[in-house]
Amino acid sequence: MSFTIHGTGICGGIAIGQALLHSHTRLEAGHYQIPQSQIHDELARFDAAVAKTRAEFATLRENIPPKAPPEFEAFIDVHMMILNDSLLSQVPREIIERERCNAEWALKLQADELLSQFDAIEDGYLRERKADVLQVVERIMLTLGGQPRYVPDITTAGQSKILVAHDLSPADVLQFKQHHFASFLTELGGATSHTAVVARSLNLPSVASLHHARSLIREDEMLIVDGSQGVVIVDPDPQVLADYRLRQHQIELERQKLRRLRSTRAITLDGVGVELHANIELPEDVADVDEAGASGIGLFRTEFLFMNRDSLPNEEEQFEAYRAVVEAMHGLPVTIRTYDLGSDKNVDGNVDGMERPRQQNPALGLRAIRLCLTEPQRFQIQLRAILRASHYGKVRLLIPMISGAAEVDQTLTQLAIAKQTLAAREQPFDAALEVGGMIEVPAAALALRTFTRKLDFLSIGTNDLIQYTLAIDRTDDAVAHLYDPLHPAVLHLVALVISGANRTGTPVALCGEMAGDVKLTRLLLGLGLRQFSMHPAQILAVKQEVLRTNLSSVRLLARRMLRVADRERMRLMLERLNAD
Repeated sequence: MSFTIHGTGICGGIAIGQALLHSHTRLEAGHYQIPQSQIHDELARFDAAVAKTRAEFATLRENIPPKAPPEFEAFIDVHMMILNDSLLSQVPREIIERERCNAEWALKLQADELLSQFDAIEDGYLRERKADVLQVVERIMLTLGGQPRYVPDITTAGQSKILVAHDLSPADVLQFKQHHFASFLTELGGATSHTAVVARSLNLPSVASLHHARSLIREDEMLIVDGSQGVVIVDPDPQVLADYRLRQHQIELERQKLRRLRSTRAITLDGVGVELHANIELPEDVADVDEAGASGIGLFRTEFLFMNRDSLPNEEEQFEAYRAVVEAMHGLPVTIRTYDLGSDKNVDGNVDGMERPRQQNPALGLRAIRLCLTEPQRFQIQLRAILRASHYGKVRLLIPMISGAAEVDQTLTQLAIAKQTLAAREQPFDAALEVGGMIEVPAAALALRTFTRKLDFLSIGTNDLIQYTLAIDRTDDAVAHLYDPLHPAVLHLVALVISGANRTGTPVALCGEMAGDVKLTRLLLGLGLRQFSMHPAQILAVKQEVLRTNLSSVRLLARRMLRVADRERMRLMLERLNAD
């Protein structure tokens, strides 16, 4: 039966394919009390789940394909040993009896305890067995929940598959980046969460905030995803499917037309040049930058080099990653941001022997430059790696989430120390490396003069600036509807930074999601912005808008919009601004 689910579109376009359900079972175990009279039944339910899981392993072992790698049999044996160990097959029974709780919760408690013990193991090989324990627990948990025994294997995904998940961390999305999905759907998340930003980097139609999607959508069910409208059509009828295939074809034709602008200079109708740079996460993203014809990289998010791993990258590894990007850009500027970890982009809590305590409110806690400055030894490693890469092209260093002069002073001191170290080693670097700061909190926007005196350039990170100005958690879909780039307070702060930077002759860019929103291009141009940085997939559409714009006709209306508080009037003025 065909039906439609509405959510929040996080990347435009249309995808058509079959559902691939993804589960984070260990995070979703419910907790409820069991009457004493039913404890026996609950124990039996747990025992049955363990027995069924054991039978699954036995079946898998008996049906190993002849050409399968020899490690596959050993892999199953390890999982069977883990399952048969009393720590998993017996201790949860004791918890059920002692706590009088449901089997899923007992299993979760025991799994959490085991996983934390693995985190404390120093031996790397043994620590990696944590993943095996987790996979066995997930199989038991799925059986307890009465769900299909099939655990989705992302390695079997293809371009016709649409991943349906409860939630995805940025690390998850990054991991999935190496596979080829047609689309991402999540039950949680907003349009501006870090996960959404990464998902957009895949340039795949994606929708978030689809509550209960996994209970409504079945495995392999046909789906249509309209990322622009935030709509998912489940089991569409033939006519609807044909209509969307036609629209999908038309969108592809539009993309092909835009590709003709690749080598065209971004210049307004009245002859003002505009710099269109790219945001990237990984060195391999440079291919997309070249395809889009970007005039530089305005934001290289280095934190993704630190995720999905058991140890932090050393100086040589970071240097090689940065150098690869710098050399691939052939002299065009590359702005490398020091790692912005600590909010929803975290490395494992005990990675590389460093314990990071859980924070009550990570978005307001020890993140970005605050975290870098509390880890001077690790910060030095990255600074040296960036400096060394600067020898191979035009590199600029960007400090995330500055809020006070002391943070800039301390960063510059750390940079000076890194330069001294490299000089002592006789390793070359650009001694005149430019240093900039990200304006992401209202305090930095309001105290702009503090930073224009100390820094070579500025970059406005509108995703966090909006979050902190409007007090909206980017990762909380319950308040996602309040996220408003056109809020008067947001526009005033953006305009304040642009005008303040221009007045002092400090180059300023905008690298948040606003930069890639074509509806806002003329507004930002009218406010004086001349450098945009966005995902490569958005560059050609923004360039087309720049080529259609006459600055003299948009400046006045853009300034008037700063005085508007009514949302409907703002919408009408934006339509008027964008009318040809």
